[in-house]
Amino acid sequence: MANLNRNIDPRRHAWLMTDPRIDDALFATLRALPPGAGVVFRHYDLSRGERHRLFLRVRRLAQARGLRISAGGGLPGAPAHGGPRAATYPVHDRRQAVAARRAGATWLFVSPVHATRSHPGTTPLGIRRAVALAQGGGGRRVALGGMTAARWLRLRYYGFDGWAAIDGLTAR
Repeated sequence: MANLNRNIDPRRHAWLMTDPRIDDALFATLRALPPGAGVVFRHYDLSRGERHRLFLRVRRLAQARGLRISAGGGLPGAPAHGGPRAATYPVHDRRQAVAARRAGATWLFVSPVHATRSHPGTTPLGIRRAVALAQGGGGRRVALGGMTAARWLRLRYYGFDGWAAIDGLTAR
């Protein structure tokens, strides 16, 4: 059930999606997130060794700060993003919503809710379609794609438990 408290701090419900374009601000951004927020570690462009080393640094800081953490692409010692028994699962369409439910995903990342810089030209789902997909996937719902704290404060009334962003959370 989404938290509808008027005095809520949206950053406590935020997930940072790591991305090479924020490398310079990555650790400052992690330090700015409050306990309870989360991180989905991606950095798919790095070699396996470099990626694992960076993940270990990110995980160490996340744990020290009381942040949730998940990793896409399978890393040793990391809760998975997508795939069987995933902690977090991407949901872009009905097929993925069903797969997330079958995988028993804890967190569903429904995207793109709004237009996003990460995927220019991709048609956003819009609120109505995002809500329908989220309801079909089970688990807790996170809105991703063009998200800001203000947008999540509106979406939480539709059952979204959190929001995720790259630019919307990056310390600059």
